[in-house]
Parts: sequence; C-alpha cells; structure tokens
Amino acid sequence: MAMTRFDPFREFTSLQDRMNRLFGDVYLRDEELSGRGSWVPPVDIYETEQHDLVIKAELPDMAREDIDVTVENNTLTIRGQKKAPGDVKEEHYRRIERSYGTFSRSFTLPNTVDAAKVSADYRNGVLTVKLPFREEARPRTIAVEVAA
Repeated sequence: MAMTRFDPFREFTSLQDRMNRLFGDVYLRDEELSGRGSWVPPVDIYETEQHDLVIKAELPDMAREDIDVTVENNTLTIRGQKKAPGDVKEEHYRRIERSYGTFSRSFTLPNTVDAAKVSADYRNGVLTVKLPFREEARPRTIAVEVAA
C-alpha cells in the first residue's frame, strides 16, 4: 500500500503567496508560486536595529551539505533536500506528517542590499541569512550647525 502525504495547509500557503504577490512586499517577494519542490520550509523575514535584513528558515534534520544558498541578479535562492530517515522502514510507519524531499525558495532583494556581503549560518535546524544594507542606504544623522 502506497503512503500518501496529506498537507492541509498547502492551499493556504499558496493563497498567502498569491496575496503577497498581489499586494507586493515592502522588502522581499517570494518569486515562485508553484514548482517549488516537495515541501516549503517556513521563513521569517525581519530588519535588525543595525538596518540589516535577516531571513530565518526552518530546516530541521538537514545536513549543511544538503543546503544551497545563492545570490544572483538581486535574487536570493535557498535550495535543498531533506532526506527521510533511513533507520525506519516505510512499512513500519503508522503516520507521516513531516515533509521530505527537495525545496526551493527565491526572494527578490531590494536594491538597498549589498549582495557582496550576504552571509549564512546554519545552527540547530535554522538557517539564518543576513543581508546587510549598502552604506549609502543606511540611515545617518546629520548635525545641524547654528550660525552665530
């Protein structure tokens, strides 16, 4: 008997992606709506007080070698493959709710990001990609002199 994976939130994720694309995202836009792969890892995107963008992606039970991060033409792409555990035979499973297989997420970067300084760190199942702003895009304080 073949195992069929059920994902009740797949349609909601697709709807959310379409709404984000329709209204646009201030900083980043998810490029792909279909054909991403077997599963889509959730991400958080936020700006730090140092005016850097950060993307955190949940990639549990993955090896560093199975994750690929690229920046090309103002697009950040995170790809990888989450492998099913080999220590349990498929016929021994009663239920499989976790997703396995390949994935790909692409985000359009704002022009203010310095693509040459992007860095990535993978720790405790979370991939953190830091996207620093260009110096000219960072806010700066201008001193106002008083004429005597």
